[in-house]
Amino acid sequence: GGSLDHGVGIGYSTWRTYPNHKKYFLQGQAVPQAHVVIKVTHYKIGKARLFAQGKRRYDRKQSGFGGQTKPIFYKKAKTTKKITLRLECTVCKYKMQFKLKAMQALRTWW
Repeated sequence: GGSLDHGVGIGYSTWRTYPNHKKYFLQGQAVPQAHVVIKVTHYKIGKARLFAQGKRRYDRKQSGFGGQTKPIFYKKAKTTKKITLRLECTVCKYKMQFKLKAMQALRTWW
């Protein structure tokens, strides 16, 4: 065997490669039913808003004396995450998301 560990026999793959561009059948969008090239990128979580209701409530509860008021989670058990891909049509800019199985890393290529 080579130096690449594909995670055989452990229920998930440790890493995977995925194409940057892919042909995809778009139905009922701005493009008439056709196979179009879509751009594939990682989905990234946006910056948390300071004035979201939960954040306001948490900050209000934390203020003043009394120390930490909510539990902080320390006992992390999972070593992998389910990867979400963001697909964007190169013709009509229609965006959708696609979820892959659990893995430690994903690399796009092409």
